[in-house]
Amino acid sequence: MTHKLIRLRARCRAIAGAQDRGMTTAEYAVGIMAACTFALVLLGVVKSDAVRGALAGIVQSALGIAG
Repeated sequence: MTHKLIRLRARCRAIAGAQDRGMTTAEYAVGIMAACTFALVLLGVVKSDAVRGALAGIVQSALGIAG
């Protein structure tokens, strides 16, 4: 009897684990979409004239100090 219960418990865990795999994949997909969206927003900000000018000023200042 105990052997049958152990097998039944293992089978239930295997079935429950199989259902979780899809959820994990879906969570990764949502995370990747969020990361891509954030990257696009950040790219738009960095390409703006104000930020580009500020970064150029920082680089020129650093090169002036180093040179």
